[in-house]
Amino acid sequence: MVEDIRERICDSKRVVFVTGAGISQESGIPTFRGKDGLWRNHDVMKLATIEAFYENPRLVWEWYNQRRENIFKAHPNAGHKAIAELEKYVDVTILTQNIDGLHQRAGNTKVLELHGSIVKTKCSVCDFKDEITEKFLEIPPRCACGNILRPDVVWFGEPLSEDIWNNAMSIASQCDLLVVVGTSLVVSPANRLPIYAKQNNATLIEINPNNTEMSSEMDAVIRNSSATALPELAAIFRNNTIEN
Repeated sequence: MVEDIRERICDSKRVVFVTGAGISQESGIPTFRGKDGLWRNHDVMKLATIEAFYENPRLVWEWYNQRRENIFKAHPNAGHKAIAELEKYVDVTILTQNIDGLHQRAGNTKVLELHGSIVKTKCSVCDFKDEITEKFLEIPPRCACGNILRPDVVWFGEPLSEDIWNNAMSIASQCDLLVVVGTSLVVSPANRLPIYAKQNNATLIEINPNNTEMSSEMDAVIRNSSATALPELAAIFRNNTIEN
């Protein structure tokens, strides 16, 4: 199906990727809603809400520490690297729901983290924020002000940063090509991003091994893993650059 819109792909100057847990799965990071997803084995209400954090910050931090260790051991896969390569040919922006930082480690320079970053922490009371990659000696970790630090991520029931979301809407509204990778886009407001892109007559592509609610709205659907499909997409732009 991509062949049918190859010319439109090659004409694209501003490309936006909306990525989810599926792109990092092949780096060894579990998805949330898949067959072996994180929420299959854990109660989200006890681990990823502000209420759970205040009730048992140690339990929440123990779980996030496990995730941090897993993420720090992981490496960008061929899908991440292919998107990074695309920056050689077109203007690329990533709007990611992931908190693992693998896009940045792959080399992408314009990444908007809609749901925050597990690498970053912030104080639950004061304005302190910092990027911490070493292992915490104290669980839960504490701020210099004496209050408990928390992961700088968006938990269930919390709104996205207004500035980040407004920026994401603007970027999606101005792109020529929007590629949805490894996400079913069932979480609001990220599921509205393809709509904003379509209003700009952008071409929409979905890369996902499974059918999603958004599939019928796409101009092309690639039923393959991101680690396989994204290098092929990068090759289209690379070959077009060579030919011209």
